[in-house]
Amino acid sequence: MKRSIICTLLIASITFVYAQKKDEASKAGKKTSATNKSSNKLIGTWTLVLVDNILPDGSRVELYGPSPQGILMFDEHGNYALQIFRSGRAKFAANDKAQGTPEEYKAAVQGSNAHFGKYTVNEADGTITFHIAHASYPNWEGTEQKRTFTLSKDELKYTVPTPTTGGSATGEVVWRRNL
Repeated sequence: MKRSIICTLLIASITFVYAQKKDEASKAGKKTSATNKSSNKLIGTWTLVLVDNILPDGSRVELYGPSPQGILMFDEHGNYALQIFRSGRAKFAANDKAQGTPEEYKAAVQGSNAHFGKYTVNEADGTITFHIAHASYPNWEGTEQKRTFTLSKDELKYTVPTPTTGGSATGEVVWRRNL
């Protein structure tokens, strides 16, 4: 009899704990879904279309040339990775990254931009915030970069209020969803 009562209490306790954990997981899942609902539209891989600086007079500067190359990936866990490169970058003459000339290093740095970390979307104010863990431009590491964005069909467009080039320019970046 005593063994039967202990077994019944043990089964009841396990059932209660299991039900409680399942309810917590369900609530967490609902919260995550609601939080990520707007960012779900961004999940996937994007190809760079353009990245320009717009000067105060309205003129444009193609920072990475007329045909920049890039990829942007968002996942369902709030992670992102972004890479932008100038097309046709010159190779290092020594064929050794550690043996570049000052000019080669300068061209490599100015011809690329990469960062990764976490992202959040605020649909109410139409912004995406990149929480940058690491970046090719060290000044951005550990910062939050907020971008106003629009999303129409398979095009993501955002502005960069303070581009890496500094000055009074505003950056404009356009991506196309990979299907």
